Amino acid sequence: MRILLTNDDGIHAEGLAVLERIAHQLSDDVWVIAPETDQSGLAHSLTLSTPLRLRKIDDRHYAVRGTPTDCVIMGVRHLMPEAPDLILSGVNSGSNTADDVTYSGTIAAAIEGTLLGINSIALSQEYNLNGGARILPWEIVEQRAPALLKKLLGVELAKGVLLNVNFPSCSGGELAGVRVTAQGKLSHGLTIEERQDGRGLPYYWLRYGRGKDEPAPDSDVAAIRANYISITPLQLDLTAHETRQTLEDAFA
Repeated sequence: MRILLTNDDGIHAEGLAVLERIAHQLSDDVWVIAPETDQSGLAHSLTLSTPLRLRKIDDRHYAVRGTPTDCVIMGVRHLMPEAPDLILSGVNSGSNTADDVTYSGTIAAAIEGTLLGINSIALSQEYNLNGGARILPWEIVEQRAPALLKKLLGVELAKGVLLNVNFPSCSGGELAGVRVTAQGKLSHGLTIEERQDGRGLPYYWLRYGRGKDEPAPDSDVAAIRANYISITPLQLDLTAHETRQTLEDAFA
C-alpha cells in the first residue's frame, strides 16, 4: 500500500512526524509531501497567482511552498510514480470538529484526495492549555491510530466520502473508547483585534472566541469532550437535498 502524508501545520510539525511513524506501521511505501510553512485556516485553497516552489529533502520527503491542497496535487500528479492508495492528513495540532471543518487545511487535504478518487483520512489531536502553552498528548494518537486505521481501511466507503478522526486530550487510562459521530455545531465568536505598529498605524488580528454552546450528544465535539475518539464521515456533496425539493415545488 502506497501512502501519501501531508498536513497544514508544515513540514517541521511534530504531528507530521507522529503521523509518519503511524504510517510506517501500515506500509513501507510512505511519502511525505507537506507545506513549507504553517497553512492553518486556509481550507481548500489553491495557489493560482504565484508559482509553486518545491524543496526536495530526500527521495520521499518534499516541502511545497503552497497549501495542503497544492501538496496533494503535487504528490499525485507530479512526484509519485503512481497515485497513492491512501492519503493521511495531519496529525493536526488541535481538534478539527464542528465549524472548524470548513476552515481546516487538514480536512482540505483529505477533501482533495477524495476528489481524486483516493481513500483519505484526516487526523487531529486535541490539546489542553497550560499558561497559554499547548499541551498535546501525542502518545494517544500514536498508540491508538495504527489499529484504528487498519479497521477503517477494512470499511468500504461510498464514493465522495472521507473520514475525519479526532483524538481527545487525555491520558491513555482516561480514554473512553471510540464513537462514530456527526459534525457538530459551535459558534466561533471570531472577533477583530486592532493594534498599532511602531509608527502608530493600525493593523488587525483575527481572534478566536468560543460561545457556550451545548453540543449535540451524537456530535464530534461531545465525543472528544467525553474522552472518546471521534470518527466522522464527511461527504463532498454539499447539496441541501430537502431544500432542493422545496425549490422544485416552488417553481413547478
